[in-house]
Amino acid sequence: MISGATLVAGVAGAPVAHSLSPAIHNAWIAKAGLDAVYVAFSPPAERFEAFARGLRGGVIRGLNITAPFKAAALGVADRASDRARRAGAANLLVFDPDGRIRADNTDGEGLLAAFAQQAPDFDPAAGPTVILGAGGAACGAAAALLSAGAPEIRIVSRSEDRGHALAEALGARARRMEWGDSAALAGAGAVINATPVAPDIALEGLADGAVAMDMVYRPVGTPFLRRSASRGLRTVDGLAMLIGQAAPSFEALFGRPPPGLDVRAVALATLGEA
Repeated sequence: MISGATLVAGVAGAPVAHSLSPAIHNAWIAKAGLDAVYVAFSPPAERFEAFARGLRGGVIRGLNITAPFKAAALGVADRASDRARRAGAANLLVFDPDGRIRADNTDGEGLLAAFAQQAPDFDPAAGPTVILGAGGAACGAAAALLSAGAPEIRIVSRSEDRGHALAEALGARARRMEWGDSAALAGAGAVINATPVAPDIALEGLADGAVAMDMVYRPVGTPFLRRSASRGLRTVDGLAMLIGQAAPSFEALFGRPPPGLDVRAVALATLGEA
């Protein structure tokens, strides 16, 4: 039962009704027996910064942040982790009792956890990785892969300005390439879709044994992953990444690691794919 002592956290995005984060976090909350609840917020895009700043020092413990607010979330923070600064985006805001807002980015941690689980022999340092898109999720993924030793990150984006801006922010080991450039995938060890749609990109240039990952998780077996599997590529799904980034978020929000629970089964049931 929700009471005056109940801890409140949530996820903010626009749209956000599709998010599986409430199902995942509330399952962990119930298993751990916490007096807490995790809910979804969808502030108007032009009001996000005022919305987030208005929660400082209040009853909300913190927020996970999803599209389109990840870059703006970093801007409202008083303090930011190194990985959030490197990514130029935040997917987690924690509201401290003293009124300060802390920003972090667990997207990269979630992505690496997903690869470790579903493609355990993937070595980021073995060759280039291609990231399709240049939004907040792409930022977190690219920063984590560079920290893991990736020799080159190729940002393939339809937006020239955003792609160049991300590549410049990431440094010398990142470059932006055109969406239709046939050389973009040449010799790459992995290609990651960080856009909300199925990418219309040829897969023939990828190295044998390469990995395809899709951050989209509705459905879990996306058209991009099905096409990649038919090409003989190993695949990593977005649900594994979602759970991977949720675990450190839960600990930051509620002060303890998530309890032992098969939340993938919970998420699949919520999706109707159990």
